[in-house]
Amino acid sequence: MLQFRRFVSVLKIALQAILVLFLISLIWGRVLPIPSTLIIGHLFTGNLPSWRWVSIESISPALSKAVIASEDQRFCTHWGVDFIELQSVLSDRGGPSRGASTISMQVAKNLYLWPGRSYIRKALELPLALLIDLLWGKKRMMEIYLNIAEWGRGIFGAEAAAQFYFKKPAAELTNDEAARLAASLPNPIRRNPTRIGGSAARVAEKSAGITSETACLSW
Repeated sequence: MLQFRRFVSVLKIALQAILVLFLISLIWGRVLPIPSTLIIGHLFTGNLPSWRWVSIESISPALSKAVIASEDQRFCTHWGVDFIELQSVLSDRGGPSRGASTISMQVAKNLYLWPGRSYIRKALELPLALLIDLLWGKKRMMEIYLNIAEWGRGIFGAEAAAQFYFKKPAAELTNDEAARLAASLPNPIRRNPTRIGGSAARVAEKSAGITSETACLSW
């Protein structure tokens, strides 16, 4: 009985510590660079990642537009979760055959959760996405996403990706280069942005056709 009480006491302390760290991260995330769990994992294992945080003003607007066109076309209108797309996916015959992750959901996963698919992770991801989207806002959400997205093995963030693949800063990315980076996001380990053809062209076409969808990112 005594051991059980000690276990409960330790568990309470651990949960309180996790809550405090989470609250600190919410404040930290509003203004300061914040690494993803994958970046932290690389650091702990001694595999130094290629990662350099830059402000969203130092990233070509073409990349934000391409990412919205490719990943989350309702980014500026939903509150972190695209319930329209989610309902569409859940209504697929034979069960869900595609994802409905928004940029906010991907940020929540990358910052607080773990990779891989599971219903438990999704159940945690939805409220987290709603919370951080509300607290941080769209512009900051995009800034974080573009700075922690994985663009190859050990390559994180738009600046590192632009330097590695195109030998230039992220601020100088062209529309075509931005489309190539966005098209590689679904599978960044296998898709090399410099070798993507058809999928990058489709992203570029979508990106050219959107205007109001990026209104929340004006600066």
